[in-house]
Formats: sequence, structure tokens, C-alpha cells
Amino acid sequence: MNQDKMHLVNKIFNNETIRTVWDKKEEKYFISVVDIVSVISESNNPQTYWRVLKKRLKDEGNETVTNCNALKLKSKDGKYRMTDVVDIEGMFRIIESIPSKNAEPFKVWLAKLGSERIDETFDPSLAAQRAIDLYRAKGYDEKWIAKRIKGIQDRKQLTDVWKDGGITKDYEYGILTNEIYKEWSGMKASEYKAFKGIRKESLRDNMTDVEVLLTDLGETATRELAKKHKPYGIDENKKIARMGGNVSKVARVDFERKLGESVITSNNSLNYKYIDDKEKIENK
Repeated sequence: MNQDKMHLVNKIFNNETIRTVWDKKEEKYFISVVDIVSVISESNNPQTYWRVLKKRLKDEGNETVTNCNALKLKSKDGKYRMTDVVDIEGMFRIIESIPSKNAEPFKVWLAKLGSERIDETFDPSLAAQRAIDLYRAKGYDEKWIAKRIKGIQDRKQLTDVWKDGGITKDYEYGILTNEIYKEWSGMKASEYKAFKGIRKESLRDNMTDVEVLLTDLGETATRELAKKHKPYGIDENKKIARMGGNVSKVARVDFERKLGESVITSNNSLNYKYIDDKEKIENK
């Protein structure tokens, strides 16, 4: 898969050429606004259309414009030029702002998604069933799915213990998770993803049974150690996370010694491969 094409975005836009860039640091895609406007509005001059729409959105105080970045994207002539880009959320907000028949299917789809999420707040089992159906559609067997759902529950128990220990921000949960991963695998979660050649996809969904087992062991050990020692704040919890990760490290080293090879593999569950463009994201 080319760096300038995103599987999901192209599927949504019926394989029209939509330039995208993967930001490794933020772990998200940024999409060319002009390309979105060109497909949805069918304007003969999408640049001018976006300029007028951008001013209107700005006058209305729309946050989409505020969150709009400019990155260098490859043009048709092969040169890289500064181009307005937005993330996935911004992409949908721009689509909703364009009065065009081409935008209607997207608006209907978004309304349906919103309705489904509201239904799930009244009946959470719908969300669980949706996850199960998605995993089935991806080809995972029933035993794997059952383990995955159990893993989600176990993860929630860990984050609840962290919350009791004064951890409240998303980035703090990420820091502690990385401490566990680094201790037993030698890699942060983002590095592990890069090693496996995945981006937005779930790391656990692309692990072998042994990798999942070691991940679960590290998180379970961290949870039980935190319950015992009651650390508070990020620094104390980082120490406990490293202790929990070390439990998995000891198990991994012993198993690999007996197995005669590494249990960490670059294999993933994707049926396509990302190809990184050598060009860097600049002037962000």
C-alpha cells in the first residue's frame, strides 16, 4: 500500500485518488482537504472552493479550520507542495459542510453510526456484539475472539487500578503501557507496531498466541503488584509497570532458551503491506 493512499479512505471514496500521509509521531493519518473537496463537490476549481469554504467555516468558528494543518504532499507534477490536511474526524466534518449530492451518502452513513452509538449507550451488549462481528469478518476464529474479549476486560481491570493510583490522562496510560512493553519486549508499543509493519491496527490483534500471553502476563502482574503496593502518581506507577513487565521478561527469556529462537515476530494479520515513502512530513 503506497504512503499516499490509505486503504480506508480510498474505500470510502470509491478508490478516487485521495492523498494521505501517515504521521508516525501522532500515529494518525492526515488527508488532503483539496482532494476531499474535489471528489465531493465536483468543483472545476477545488482550490478556490476550499478557500471560500475555509473562510466560511472560520467565520462560523468551526474548529475544523483551527485544527487544519499544512503538510508537503506530492502533486501531479511530482513536486511536493504545502497542502491543507485534516485528520479523519476533520475529514468527516468537512464532508458535512459541503452541500452536494455526493456528500449525502456520507451524511446518511454518519447519521447511522451516530444512531448506533447512542443505542449502545442504552444497551452496551450491542457494542460487544459489534466487536465480535467485526472480528469474525476479519477471519478470526471463535476461540481467538473469546480470548480477545477477555483480554479487553483484563485491560480494563488494569486501567481501573491505575486510576485508583492517580492516573487519569490518556497519555499517562500510554506511558505506563510502554513501560510494560519495553521491559519484556525491548520496544515501546509504537516501535512494536512498526516492527510488525502496522499503523492504526491493534497491536494485540497482530500478535501470536505467545506474544499475547506475555503481554497479558505483564499487565496482570502489574495490576496485582499495584494492588499490593498501592503506588500513586506516574513515577511510582512506572516503577511497578517495569516490575510487571519484568515478570514477562523472565518468562520470555526462559522460554526462548528452551525453544532456541525468539518468540517476538514481525508477522502480522494484514493481507496488505504498507510501503513508506522516503519523503518526511515537513513543516508540521
